[in-house]
Amino acid sequence: MFVTAVETRPAGVLGAGSAHRPLRARVMGFVALTKPRIIELLLITTVPVMFLAAGGVPSLWLVLATVVGGYLSAGGANALNMYIDRDIDALMHRTEQRPLVTGMVSPAEALVFGITLSVVSTVWFAVLVNPLSAALSLAAILYYVFVYTLWLKRRTAQNIVWGGVAGCLQVFIGWSAVRNELAWAPFVLFLVLFFWTPPHYWPLSMKVKDDYERVGVPMLPVVAGNQVVAKQIVLYSWVMVLTSLTLWWPLGQTSWFYPVVAAALGAFWLKEAHGLHARAKAGITGAKLKEMRLFHWSITYATLLFVAVAVDPFLH
Repeated sequence: MFVTAVETRPAGVLGAGSAHRPLRARVMGFVALTKPRIIELLLITTVPVMFLAAGGVPSLWLVLATVVGGYLSAGGANALNMYIDRDIDALMHRTEQRPLVTGMVSPAEALVFGITLSVVSTVWFAVLVNPLSAALSLAAILYYVFVYTLWLKRRTAQNIVWGGVAGCLQVFIGWSAVRNELAWAPFVLFLVLFFWTPPHYWPLSMKVKDDYERVGVPMLPVVAGNQVVAKQIVLYSWVMVLTSLTLWWPLGQTSWFYPVVAAALGAFWLKEAHGLHARAKAGITGAKLKEMRLFHWSITYATLLFVAVAVDPFLH
Protein backbone atom coordinates (compact mmCIF):
# COMPACT_ATOMS: atom_id res chain seq x y z
CA MET A 1 0.00 0.00 0.00
CA PHE A 2 1.42 3.38 -1.01
CA VAL A 3 0.46 6.63 0.64
CA THR A 4 1.12 10.15 -0.55
CA ALA A 5 1.88 13.10 1.68
CA VAL A 6 -1.09 14.48 3.57
CA GLU A 7 -2.32 18.02 3.48
CA THR A 8 -1.13 19.68 6.65
CA ARG A 9 -2.09 22.65 8.69
CA PRO A 10 0.67 25.14 9.54
CA ALA A 11 2.79 24.10 12.50
CA GLY A 12 4.32 26.54 14.93
CA VAL A 13 1.24 28.20 16.34
CA LEU A 14 3.34 30.00 18.95
CA GLY A 15 5.29 31.75 16.27
CA ALA A 16 8.93 31.55 15.29
CA GLY A 17 10.17 34.64 17.10
CA SER A 18 12.36 34.07 20.16
CA ALA A 19 10.18 36.47 22.17
CA HIS A 20 7.34 33.96 21.97
CA ARG A 21 9.55 31.08 23.15
CA PRO A 22 10.78 31.41 26.75
CA LEU A 23 14.25 29.93 27.35
CA ARG A 24 13.16 27.22 29.80
CA ALA A 25 10.33 26.12 27.54
CA ARG A 26 12.69 26.05 24.57
CA VAL A 27 15.18 23.88 26.46
CA MET A 28 12.40 21.48 27.38
CA GLY A 29 11.33 21.53 23.73
CA PHE A 30 14.75 20.33 22.62
CA VAL A 31 14.69 17.64 25.31
CA ALA A 32 11.27 16.55 24.05
CA LEU A 33 12.72 16.17 20.54
CA THR A 34 14.87 13.31 21.85
CA LYS A 35 11.77 11.38 23.08
CA PRO A 36 13.24 10.61 26.54
CA ARG A 37 10.60 8.00 27.46
CA ILE A 38 11.45 5.88 24.42
CA ILE A 39 15.16 6.24 25.14
CA GLU A 40 14.64 4.91 28.67
CA LEU A 41 13.52 1.61 27.18
CA LEU A 42 16.45 1.56 24.76
CA LEU A 43 18.90 1.99 27.63
CA ILE A 44 17.14 -0.71 29.66
CA THR A 45 17.93 -3.11 26.82
CA THR A 46 21.55 -1.93 26.46
CA VAL A 47 23.05 -1.95 29.97
CA PRO A 48 21.92 -5.49 30.97
CA VAL A 49 23.54 -6.87 27.81
CA MET A 50 26.79 -5.29 28.97
CA PHE A 51 26.52 -7.30 32.21
CA LEU A 52 25.91 -10.46 30.20
CA ALA A 53 28.88 -9.73 27.93
CA ALA A 54 31.14 -9.04 30.90
CA GLY A 55 29.92 -12.06 32.85
CA GLY A 56 29.42 -9.73 35.81
CA VAL A 57 29.88 -6.02 36.43
CA PRO A 58 31.39 -4.22 33.42
CA SER A 59 33.56 -1.14 33.72
CA LEU A 60 31.32 1.57 35.18
CA TRP A 61 33.10 4.16 33.05
CA LEU A 62 32.31 2.09 29.97
CA VAL A 63 28.66 1.80 31.02
CA LEU A 64 28.45 5.58 31.47
CA ALA A 65 30.10 6.24 28.12
CA THR A 66 27.75 3.78 26.38
CA VAL A 67 24.65 5.19 28.06
CA VAL A 68 25.52 8.78 27.18
CA GLY A 69 26.42 7.80 23.63
CA GLY A 70 23.20 5.80 23.33
CA TYR A 71 21.12 8.74 24.53
CA LEU A 72 22.78 11.10 22.06
CA SER A 73 22.38 8.61 19.21
CA ALA A 74 18.72 7.78 19.84
CA GLY A 75 18.00 11.44 20.61
CA GLY A 76 19.44 12.52 17.27
CA ALA A 77 17.42 9.92 15.38
CA ASN A 78 14.23 10.89 17.22
CA ALA A 79 14.75 14.60 16.53
CA LEU A 80 15.19 13.89 12.81
CA ASN A 81 12.08 11.70 12.93
CA MET A 82 10.06 14.59 14.36
CA TYR A 83 11.49 16.95 11.75
CA ILE A 84 10.36 14.67 8.93
CA ASP A 85 6.96 13.87 10.48
CA ARG A 86 6.06 17.40 11.54
CA ASP A 87 3.31 17.58 8.90
CA ILE A 88 1.38 14.57 10.17
CA ASP A 89 2.23 15.28 13.83
CA ALA A 90 0.24 18.50 13.47
CA LEU A 91 -2.87 16.48 12.54
CA MET A 92 -2.68 13.73 15.16
CA HIS A 93 -4.08 14.23 18.65
CA ARG A 94 -1.33 12.18 20.33
CA THR A 95 1.42 14.31 18.75
CA GLU A 96 -0.16 17.74 18.47
CA GLN A 97 1.84 19.07 21.45
CA ARG A 98 5.24 18.12 20.08
CA PRO A 99 7.67 21.08 19.99
CA LEU A 100 7.76 21.37 16.20
CA VAL A 101 3.97 21.51 16.07
CA THR A 102 3.61 24.16 18.77
CA GLY A 103 6.46 26.19 17.32
CA MET A 104 8.59 25.97 20.46
CA VAL A 105 11.38 24.65 18.19
CA SER A 106 11.65 25.63 14.54
CA PRO A 107 12.14 23.04 11.77
CA ALA A 108 15.61 24.39 10.99
CA GLU A 109 16.62 24.17 14.64
CA ALA A 110 15.32 20.62 14.90
CA LEU A 111 17.19 19.56 11.76
CA VAL A 112 20.49 21.04 12.97
CA PHE A 113 19.92 19.61 16.45
CA GLY A 114 19.23 16.11 15.12
CA ILE A 115 22.22 16.09 12.78
CA THR A 116 24.49 17.47 15.51
CA LEU A 117 23.47 14.81 18.03
CA SER A 118 23.93 12.10 15.41
CA VAL A 119 27.44 13.26 14.53
CA VAL A 120 28.47 13.83 18.15
CA SER A 121 27.17 10.41 19.22
CA THR A 122 29.09 8.66 16.45
CA VAL A 123 32.34 10.43 17.36
CA TRP A 124 31.64 9.80 21.06
CA PHE A 125 31.32 6.06 20.51
CA ALA A 126 34.37 5.93 18.24
CA VAL A 127 36.62 7.77 20.71
CA LEU A 128 35.32 6.62 24.11
CA VAL A 129 33.93 3.14 23.37
CA ASN A 130 35.13 1.53 20.12
CA PRO A 131 34.69 1.86 16.33
CA LEU A 132 32.35 -1.15 16.10
CA SER A 133 29.89 0.39 18.54
CA ALA A 134 30.17 3.69 16.65
CA ALA A 135 29.34 1.94 13.37
CA LEU A 136 26.35 0.17 14.92
CA SER A 137 25.09 3.41 16.45
CA LEU A 138 25.36 5.22 13.12
CA ALA A 139 23.61 2.32 11.37
CA ALA A 140 20.72 2.56 13.85
CA ILE A 141 20.34 6.29 13.18
CA LEU A 142 20.43 5.92 9.40
CA TYR A 143 18.03 2.97 9.47
CA TYR A 144 15.50 4.78 11.69
CA VAL A 145 15.59 7.97 9.63
CA PHE A 146 15.87 6.70 6.07
CA VAL A 147 14.43 3.18 6.13
CA TYR A 148 11.65 3.53 8.72
CA THR A 149 10.67 7.22 8.72
CA LEU A 150 11.21 8.14 5.08
CA TRP A 151 10.55 4.83 3.32
CA LEU A 152 8.40 2.42 5.34
CA LYS A 153 6.21 4.42 7.70
CA ARG A 154 3.85 5.96 5.14
CA ARG A 155 3.96 3.13 2.59
CA THR A 156 3.33 -0.24 4.21
CA ALA A 157 1.48 -1.87 7.07
CA GLN A 158 4.73 -3.72 7.81
CA ASN A 159 6.34 -0.40 8.78
CA ILE A 160 6.69 -1.13 12.49
CA VAL A 161 7.84 -4.72 11.88
CA TRP A 162 10.92 -3.80 9.88
CA GLY A 163 11.28 -0.29 11.28
CA GLY A 164 11.82 -1.79 14.73
CA VAL A 165 15.25 -3.06 13.65
CA ALA A 166 16.77 0.31 14.62
CA GLY A 167 15.79 -0.12 18.26
CA CYS A 168 16.90 -3.75 18.30
CA LEU A 169 20.45 -2.76 17.38
CA GLN A 170 20.93 -1.44 20.92
CA VAL A 171 21.69 -4.95 22.19
CA PHE A 172 24.52 -5.25 19.67
CA ILE A 173 25.87 -1.89 20.83
CA GLY A 174 25.82 -2.99 24.47
CA TRP A 175 27.58 -6.27 23.69
CA SER A 176 30.16 -4.76 21.34
CA ALA A 177 30.97 -2.02 23.85
CA VAL A 178 32.28 -4.73 26.20
CA ARG A 179 33.57 -7.40 23.81
CA ASN A 180 34.37 -5.32 20.69
CA GLU A 181 32.79 -8.13 18.67
CA LEU A 182 29.39 -9.71 18.02
CA ALA A 183 28.13 -13.16 19.03
CA TRP A 184 25.06 -15.40 19.10
CA ALA A 185 23.85 -14.20 22.52
CA PRO A 186 23.14 -10.60 21.45
CA PHE A 187 21.69 -11.92 18.19
CA VAL A 188 19.08 -13.89 20.19
CA LEU A 189 18.22 -10.80 22.22
CA PHE A 190 18.06 -8.80 18.99
CA LEU A 191 15.46 -11.27 17.71
CA VAL A 192 13.52 -11.11 20.98
CA LEU A 193 13.20 -7.34 20.57
CA PHE A 194 12.45 -7.71 16.86
CA PHE A 195 9.48 -10.00 17.57
CA TRP A 196 8.53 -7.92 20.63
CA THR A 197 8.16 -4.63 18.75
CA PRO A 198 5.01 -5.35 16.67
CA PRO A 199 2.90 -6.80 19.52
CA HIS A 200 4.18 -3.95 21.71
CA TYR A 201 3.20 -1.19 19.29
CA TRP A 202 0.12 -2.60 17.55
CA PRO A 203 -2.11 -2.39 20.66
CA LEU A 204 -1.26 1.33 20.91
CA SER A 205 -1.96 1.66 17.18
CA MET A 206 -5.35 0.03 17.75
CA LYS A 207 -6.10 2.64 20.40
CA VAL A 208 -5.15 5.61 18.20
CA LYS A 209 -6.20 4.08 14.88
CA ASP A 210 -8.26 7.15 13.96
CA ASP A 211 -5.17 9.35 14.23
CA TYR A 212 -3.18 7.22 11.81
CA GLU A 213 -6.14 6.85 9.46
CA ARG A 214 -6.61 10.61 9.38
CA VAL A 215 -3.05 11.22 8.18
CA GLY A 216 -2.87 8.24 5.83
CA VAL A 217 -0.25 6.23 7.72
CA PRO A 218 -1.07 2.54 7.06
CA MET A 219 -0.44 1.05 10.48
CA LEU A 220 -1.81 -2.50 10.53
CA PRO A 221 -4.92 -1.59 12.60
CA VAL A 222 -5.80 0.97 9.91
CA VAL A 223 -5.74 -1.49 7.01
CA ALA A 224 -6.93 -4.62 8.86
CA GLY A 225 -9.63 -5.40 11.40
CA ASN A 226 -9.00 -5.86 15.11
CA GLN A 227 -9.28 -9.64 14.80
CA VAL A 228 -6.54 -9.78 12.16
CA VAL A 229 -4.28 -7.51 14.20
CA ALA A 230 -4.87 -9.51 17.38
CA LYS A 231 -4.08 -12.76 15.57
CA GLN A 232 -0.80 -11.28 14.35
CA ILE A 233 -0.04 -10.17 17.89
CA VAL A 234 -0.53 -13.74 19.14
CA LEU A 235 1.74 -15.17 16.44
CA TYR A 236 4.54 -12.70 17.09
CA SER A 237 4.13 -13.21 20.83
CA TRP A 238 4.64 -16.97 20.63
CA VAL A 239 7.73 -16.58 18.46
CA MET A 240 9.11 -13.94 20.84
CA VAL A 241 8.65 -16.07 23.95
CA LEU A 242 10.15 -19.18 22.35
CA THR A 243 13.08 -17.16 21.00
CA SER A 244 13.78 -15.70 24.44
CA LEU A 245 14.31 -19.21 25.85
CA THR A 246 17.01 -20.09 23.30
CA LEU A 247 19.44 -17.91 25.23
CA TRP A 248 19.34 -20.70 27.82
CA TRP A 249 18.96 -23.64 25.43
CA PRO A 250 20.58 -24.42 23.09
CA LEU A 251 23.05 -21.54 23.54
CA GLY A 252 23.70 -22.24 27.22
CA GLN A 253 24.45 -18.58 27.95
CA THR A 254 22.53 -18.44 31.23
CA SER A 255 21.92 -20.27 34.50
CA TRP A 256 18.52 -21.55 35.68
CA PHE A 257 17.45 -18.06 36.74
CA TYR A 258 16.96 -16.43 33.33
CA PRO A 259 14.79 -19.16 31.74
CA VAL A 260 12.55 -19.31 34.83
CA VAL A 261 11.96 -15.56 34.68
CA ALA A 262 11.61 -15.58 30.89
CA ALA A 263 9.07 -18.43 31.00
CA ALA A 264 7.01 -16.76 33.74
CA LEU A 265 6.99 -13.39 31.98
CA GLY A 266 6.24 -15.04 28.65
CA ALA A 267 3.33 -17.03 30.10
CA PHE A 268 1.68 -13.87 31.38
CA TRP A 269 2.33 -12.12 28.06
CA LEU A 270 0.69 -14.98 26.14
CA LYS A 271 -2.29 -14.87 28.49
CA GLU A 272 -2.77 -11.18 27.72
CA ALA A 273 -2.23 -11.67 23.96
CA HIS A 274 -4.73 -14.51 23.73
CA GLY A 275 -7.18 -12.53 25.85
CA LEU A 276 -6.96 -9.61 23.44
CA HIS A 277 -7.48 -11.97 20.50
CA ALA A 278 -10.51 -13.54 22.16
CA ARG A 279 -12.10 -10.14 22.77
CA ALA A 280 -11.37 -9.00 19.21
CA LYS A 281 -12.74 -12.25 17.80
CA ALA A 282 -15.93 -11.73 19.80
CA GLY A 283 -16.36 -8.34 18.14
CA ILE A 284 -15.68 -6.32 21.27
CA THR A 285 -14.58 -2.74 20.55
CA GLY A 286 -13.93 0.46 22.44
CA ALA A 287 -12.77 0.51 26.04
CA LYS A 288 -13.87 -3.09 26.60
CA LEU A 289 -11.30 -4.31 24.09
CA LYS A 290 -8.63 -3.40 26.69
CA GLU A 291 -5.86 -3.33 24.10
CA MET A 292 -3.71 -1.02 26.21
CA ARG A 293 -3.32 -3.69 28.86
CA LEU A 294 -0.94 -5.55 26.57
CA PHE A 295 0.85 -2.33 25.59
CA HIS A 296 1.60 -1.45 29.21
CA TRP A 297 2.53 -5.03 30.06
CA SER A 298 4.92 -5.16 27.10
CA ILE A 299 7.04 -2.42 28.67
CA THR A 300 7.11 -4.25 31.99
CA TYR A 301 7.96 -7.49 30.19
CA ALA A 302 10.97 -6.01 28.38
CA THR A 303 12.21 -4.30 31.53
CA LEU A 304 12.01 -7.40 33.73
CA LEU A 305 13.38 -9.73 31.04
CA PHE A 306 16.49 -7.61 30.62
CA VAL A 307 16.86 -7.21 34.37
CA ALA A 308 17.02 -11.01 34.43
CA VAL A 309 19.69 -10.84 31.72
CA ALA A 310 21.75 -8.55 33.98
CA VAL A 311 21.25 -10.59 37.16
CA ASP A 312 21.84 -14.03 35.67
CA PRO A 313 25.66 -13.75 35.24
CA PHE A 314 26.00 -13.56 39.01
CA LEU A 315 24.26 -16.95 39.33
CA HIS A 316 25.88 -18.68 36.37
